[in-house]
Amino acid sequence: MLRQTVLVPDDFLVARNPEEGSSLPYLVRIPLGPDGVVLKARETWPRTSKVYCHRAEGWPLDAEIVERVPTRVCTSRGAAIDLVLDRGRENRSQFVLARAKGRQVIFWQTPRTAKQARPNVRIPTARPRTTVDEPGTAPAELEILVDTHERYGWRFSRQQAVTRKQALAVGDYAVELDGRVVAAVERKSLQDLASSLLNGKLRYALAELSGIRHGAVVVEDKYSHVFSLGHVRPSAVADAIAECQARYPTVPITFCETRGLAQEWTYRFLAASLHEARLELGAEPHLYDLEPAGPVPPREPTTAEVRAWALAAGLPVSDRGRIRPEVWDAYRSAVGP
Repeated sequence: MLRQTVLVPDDFLVARNPEEGSSLPYLVRIPLGPDGVVLKARETWPRTSKVYCHRAEGWPLDAEIVERVPTRVCTSRGAAIDLVLDRGRENRSQFVLARAKGRQVIFWQTPRTAKQARPNVRIPTARPRTTVDEPGTAPAELEILVDTHERYGWRFSRQQAVTRKQALAVGDYAVELDGRVVAAVERKSLQDLASSLLNGKLRYALAELSGIRHGAVVVEDKYSHVFSLGHVRPSAVADAIAECQARYPTVPITFCETRGLAQEWTYRFLAASLHEARLELGAEPHLYDLEPAGPVPPREPTTAEVRAWALAAGLPVSDRGRIRPEVWDAYRSAVGP
């Protein structure tokens, strides 16, 4: 299983690390899977820089909990876990598995700190990271498949890529992994975009693109030029673009101003998509290689919960303030620890 998503409420826990002398004074428990994932961490949240983490053996039953926050979304994707907490601030972060000097390391980052450090996130520059290169060999060029129906296909002569003509079932340009198309791009001029939107052909193309993991439509023009179209009603084209994006949200329609920029965007999109596909297929370090953490003790009841139980049980209890120890003892005896 390459993807697992937790959409039911669960708690993200931060506790003090009981291990004496550790340089990682905190434990964090990520509510992923039935038993969660427990990591040692340097900080309780990556506020100013990425936080180094290390795999912990498990969650101690007598852990001193520092924070307990309900989780809205916890999604694993390849070598990363995206975490969204149910609070207004400091709620979005990501755990990324990487390799440093031949060993496995884990970094905890937020969108802000990710700008400063991107462990194991290789954005293509002069040459994309599309293969695991052997020592002493030159990096392989990105091979881009060009549909045989493309009359004046891009050659990608300015990019580190080679092209190969092939009949494509979806898109005009694509990349393969293990003989299977994992990413494809449909190329459009502004006039072609407008006509295919209004006659309905683009909706069928978007439906096909949504059937693969990474699909996109790239337009060789500016979005503002939509409102300069003369032979069609501009608002009808703009509405059709918006409706298509709402119906197929996983297939972006990207305006790239010029033919050259559209070609550059396609090159980098295909390279990044191929790398992402390798992550999902396990060609890179994967978080599912980690051992499950085990169960976590239930949270302590709140004063309001104990007071409500006591009133229902007919025990005398004040409307506010502290609850007497004998009421707490009665609650634990009746409900459990």
